[in-house]
Amino acid sequence: MSTFDDRENAFENKYAHDQEMQFRAEARRNKLLGLWAAELMGKTGDDAAAYAREVVKADFEEAGHEDVVRKVAGDLGDKATADEIRVKMEQLLKVAKGQLVDE
Repeated sequence: MSTFDDRENAFENKYAHDQEMQFRAEARRNKLLGLWAAELMGKTGDDAAAYAREVVKADFEEAGHEDVVRKVAGDLGDKATADEIRVKMEQLLKVAKGQLVDE
């Protein structure tokens, strides 16, 4: 194998790793968002965990994260606006990435 092939493989492996880490961070962010929203709705324990799983699953409905925003906004009603949810998602993505680095 040539040096070029080695470099190509290294870049492909790094790209695959980065994509996996981004997916994991977004899934964790969605779980954290679900737990945050559950708390606002007064859910605790198993109910909060079940709701967090619903939020994670909502992200698979379409590309992007607007499906999650719609679900959580619809469930929260007047407790949080879509813009507040988006801001919370940005904050929680940083938390999620930090948690993944610590693992």
